Amino acid sequence: MDPALLLLSAFFVVAALYAMTGHGGGSGYIAVMVLLGMAPDEIKPLALTLNLIVSAIGSVQFYRAGHFQRALFFPFVIASVPFALLGGYLQLPTHWFNLLLGLALIFAALRIAVRPSAKHPTAPPLWPALLAGALIGLMSGLIGVGGGIFLTPLLLLMGWANPKQAAAVSAPFILLNSLSALVGFLAHDNHAMPTHFYWLALAVLLGGSLGAHLGSRKLNHTAIARVLSAVLIIGGIKLLYV
Repeated sequence: MDPALLLLSAFFVVAALYAMTGHGGGSGYIAVMVLLGMAPDEIKPLALTLNLIVSAIGSVQFYRAGHFQRALFFPFVIASVPFALLGGYLQLPTHWFNLLLGLALIFAALRIAVRPSAKHPTAPPLWPALLAGALIGLMSGLIGVGGGIFLTPLLLLMGWANPKQAAAVSAPFILLNSLSALVGFLAHDNHAMPTHFYWLALAVLLGGSLGAHLGSRKLNHTAIARVLSAVLIIGGIKLLYV
C-alpha cells in the first residue's frame, strides 16, 4: 500500500475508534506517527490539532444526543485548562512518566472491561474533581493528548458517570485542553504544520464524524465501555513502548 494512503487510513480508523468514546485520538495519532518515523517536533502540535477537530465533532454529537452533564464537566475543566497550558509549554523527559501512565491505563481498561457501569451515577466532590482536573491537564499538555484517556476511566471507575455521559463530558474537555496545550506549545516553539496536515485533517474529520455518530446514537453503554477498554489498552501500550 502507498505510504501516504496507509497513513490516511490509519488516522481515519484511529479517529473513528476514539470518537465513539468521546475521545479525540491523540494517543493513537502519536503512536502512528512515531511508528512511521515522523519528527518529534511535529508530532505534538499535529496530534493536538487533530484532537481539536475530532473532539469538536464529538462535543456536538454527544450534546445533541442529550448526554452532556454541565455539573459533571465544569469542576474538571476549570482546573485542567491552565495546567494543560503549562504542560504544553514545558519540554520534559517523560520516559518513566509514560511508563507509569501506560500501566495505569491498561489497569483501568481491564477494570472497565469487567466492571459494569454505574446505573445511578453520583456527582463527584468538588475538591477531588478540581485536583483531578489539574493533574490530568498537566499530563495532557506534557504528552500531547487532550486528557480523555485519563478523565473517562476516572469518571467510570468512581461511579460519577455512565459511559455515554463520560464520553459527552470528555469530548469538550479534550477540546479545551488540546487548545490550551497547543497554545502553550506554540508559545515555546512556533513550529509550522507539515504539508500533509490538510489531508490528515480530512481523514480524522471523516473518521471522527462516523465514530461520534455511532457512539452518541447507535452504541449502547456496554459497547462503548468495551470500545473504551480497547482504546485505553492502545493508549497504554503506546506509552509503554513507543
